Amino acid sequence: MILPIRVYGDNVLRKKCDEITQDFPDLSGLIKNMFETMESANGVGLAAPQIGLNIRLFVVDVSLMAEDEEYEKISKELKDFKRVFINAKMINETGKKWKFNEGCLSIPNVREDVERFDTITIEYFDENFTKKTETFQDIRARVIQHEYDHIEGVLFTDYLSLLKKKLLKRKLENITKGNINTDYKVRIP
Repeated sequence: MILPIRVYGDNVLRKKCDEITQDFPDLSGLIKNMFETMESANGVGLAAPQIGLNIRLFVVDVSLMAEDEEYEKISKELKDFKRVFINAKMINETGKKWKFNEGCLSIPNVREDVERFDTITIEYFDENFTKKTETFQDIRARVIQHEYDHIEGVLFTDYLSLLKKKLLKRKLENITKGNINTDYKVRIP
């Protein structure tokens, strides 16, 4: 089932999320709906707060990026990179910082350069509640960091300079008021 995505201005996007247990009601159905919602909106990641749930859960699927010439060297790894992250905890962010033009399904039609580390180590449970600690690099690390921020109540616009934030103020206010056009279902605050 495709769910409406919460947009900028919705309070749930600013809350630090709560951990869940293995017996969370219909967890497998929720995960399936999140992937379906993300794919229908042409996203590469989706966090539970974006669909109105204050829980530490996000999904990532960067397989579409495998076809991008920019990622030709790692296309094989990207092709099969579809993951579920439950109760994730960032262990380490290291390496070189690099800028990349990010967008967000909860902040439609806004893209800005954000600087993030190129390597992360994260601890999480997968969809079977198997505990994992893994290190990721490149675009996979970036997408995971972006989604992890969502479960911490952080948006990519929080990383922007004061000047950039001022320049975006009207666009963000329009999103909050519902003055936006998207190809996917949204829920206005």
